[in-house]
Amino acid sequence: MSDQSLVPIDQNLPNKLPLVALMGRPIFPGIFTPIMIGNPADVKVVDDAVARDALIGLVMLSNETETPSITDLHKVGTAAKIVKKINLPDGGVNIFISTLKRFRIKKTLNAINPIVAAVDYMDDEEDDTSEVKALTRALISEMKQISENNPLFSEEMRLNMINIDHPGKIADFIASILNIDKGEQQKILEILNVRKRMEQVLVFIKKEQELLRIQKKIQKEINEKIEKSQRDYFLKEELKAIKTELGMTTDAKSSEYQRFKEKLDAFKFEGEIKETVDQELEKFNLMDPNSAEFIVTRNYLDVIAGLPWNDPAPEHFDLKTAQAILEEDHYGLKDVKTRIVEYLAVRKLRKDTRGSIVCLVGPPGVGKTSVGRSIARSLGKQFFRFSVGGMRDEAEIKGHRRTYIGALPGKIIQGLKIVKAKDPVFMIDEIDKMGASYQGDPASALLEVLDPEQNSSFRDHYLDLPFDISHIFFIVTANTLDTIPTPLQDRMEIIQLPGYIDTEKLEIARRYLVPKSLEKNGLKKNQVRYTKDSLLHIANGYAREAGVRNFEKNLDKIHRKIAKQIIETEEGLSEKKAEKARANPEKFNIDKKLIEKHLGKPIFPEGEVKKADRPGMSVGLAWTSMGGDTLVIEALSVPGKEGLTLTGMMGDTMKESAAIAMTVARKLAVERYGLAAEWFDKNHIHLHIPEGATPKDGPSAGITMATAFLSLMRGKTIADRLVMTGELSLTGQVLPIGGLKEKTIAARRNKARHIIIPKQNVRDLDEIPDHVKKGIEFHPVERFEEVLGLALPD
Repeated sequence: MSDQSLVPIDQNLPNKLPLVALMGRPIFPGIFTPIMIGNPADVKVVDDAVARDALIGLVMLSNETETPSITDLHKVGTAAKIVKKINLPDGGVNIFISTLKRFRIKKTLNAINPIVAAVDYMDDEEDDTSEVKALTRALISEMKQISENNPLFSEEMRLNMINIDHPGKIADFIASILNIDKGEQQKILEILNVRKRMEQVLVFIKKEQELLRIQKKIQKEINEKIEKSQRDYFLKEELKAIKTELGMTTDAKSSEYQRFKEKLDAFKFEGEIKETVDQELEKFNLMDPNSAEFIVTRNYLDVIAGLPWNDPAPEHFDLKTAQAILEEDHYGLKDVKTRIVEYLAVRKLRKDTRGSIVCLVGPPGVGKTSVGRSIARSLGKQFFRFSVGGMRDEAEIKGHRRTYIGALPGKIIQGLKIVKAKDPVFMIDEIDKMGASYQGDPASALLEVLDPEQNSSFRDHYLDLPFDISHIFFIVTANTLDTIPTPLQDRMEIIQLPGYIDTEKLEIARRYLVPKSLEKNGLKKNQVRYTKDSLLHIANGYAREAGVRNFEKNLDKIHRKIAKQIIETEEGLSEKKAEKARANPEKFNIDKKLIEKHLGKPIFPEGEVKKADRPGMSVGLAWTSMGGDTLVIEALSVPGKEGLTLTGMMGDTMKESAAIAMTVARKLAVERYGLAAEWFDKNHIHLHIPEGATPKDGPSAGITMATAFLSLMRGKTIADRLVMTGELSLTGQVLPIGGLKEKTIAARRNKARHIIIPKQNVRDLDEIPDHVKKGIEFHPVERFEEVLGLALPD
């Protein structure tokens, strides 16, 4: 009987192995683990190996595919023995394997189904040094720390790790249980040098420790948040219980419900309003605070609770005090002040708190908005102003319906909520500049607001409840009435604010503009003084418009230059001297010469007066939204075909007026002055109104154009300093015009001495202040022949 000795299985390994492709991670030597095999080709390999009690090779795929070949595998794998096989219902198998040794694929024997290869087994490159021992201890020590903090590491894993006596196997075991990328695991599998393998594994252990540290930190923060939220919850529950015992409201919603109920009950609503409010309150009480409808209902109740529903208290104001306030705030505007004081007197006599609707019409800068503030101050009422200039959506006036997201009440209801009074003064600015669009017409929406017969039960779309706005004193402002719809004009009491003449501007500057501008620019009250001539020079040379805005801008310009001059002087002094200079500021006396130094040459030179100084010229008066203006008419004849050319951006009405003027002038030239009819056949007449870029329209220049034509036909210049205005009919009648007051102010600015006006406008002369009419002679006329007698006397 021959001697037989036991040989370890890892020393008697076959050189030819059937290979099983691993879809997941590689498997290291020295591991006992289950594997699921689903591929039919691999199942056949397993069945053959079990039948022959043979080994198999486990190699990870480098390219994942359902039908792998040997080219899709990595070159290094692990030889394994199948310990147990369990068949699965889906045709696959679950095998328990014990891995033995690394191998490298040397040669392909069968590339696919099954994959068979010749292999070379690879031994670890031992390096029995103290460094390897130290690395072994470090690996075990570090893994102990990880395993203690990670519940996924079982006690069995910990014991296995301690009981492994080979450094290379320790590195393999640790690499197999660490949560690292499969590509990195494959690289570790391919490292034969034990020391290098252990170093690489140690790097991954450190990374795992860092991940665990971050994980613990995140877990700690989450736990703290959960603990805080639980603590807050318990405290809130305790607070609720205490409040319930004390009979107090237990949450924000109940508190708000109580607040709304108390406020709304105090108003003592009746009828439709009470029914709607009670329904909304009940709905609010039953709603979940997190629902979108909750916020909508809350906002709606907030608007209702914030409105002044109770009737206003009786008024107590003194007429003399009101008049004194109006006089204090504004110079001139006698007609406006008289109308307002009369209105206040009636209001006091009737003991009536009903509102009124006043429309202030005038050019920019004449004080329309400030008059509104003064009215509110004189009545002792709240003031609310909003502009409708450029407004195109009627919802801005009447609100949006609550069905829309972000719906709001209109400006009227918003204003009442802000002022918290039922009888405030409301100013609606720029009513002549409203537009209309597909979203509605705001002007039409204002019809209900400004109608005393309707606004006692005004319905805002958002509120959808009748609200009495008849106690509001509405003041509306506009530059012109032309663009305001007639139905809207009918609802308002219209007060015209004319432009200012130079003497009025002088007083306004002295009383209001100069002190205001000095304060705005950091100068003291008496630091700058103006002579009368200097202020008049600004009015006539730099700010000849109807209002005083440009006047104020020019004053600001002068004061800025003075402020700069003071600072530059102070900066050149020592600190003590600068303080002394501030204590005793330098005085500045502004005369005409200094005005031109600071503002430059006048925009309107003194000698620049519009005048007719040759045949074919006449001077008319026009009214614009900027106030009154003078208009020079020029006519010229040239030899050529009969006809009339009109230039100067004339509107259709003005062109028709020019045609009438030509017909009347031609008839008179032939019949009265003996001009040959053939003259018209041989001459072409051209009529032009300078400032060609400015649009002009209206019939009031009729007599002015006819006078220019006859001046041309007779070759005679019209009388000096004579201006005129009046519509001309085809039969030679002079018809009435509008805006006489503004036109007279423009004539005065142009240094006119004679104004021809229609006889029917004589009644308007009473409205023009005496200081405006002073030095001007008015000539009322009924027929165009009377105009010729004054302008072109024989």
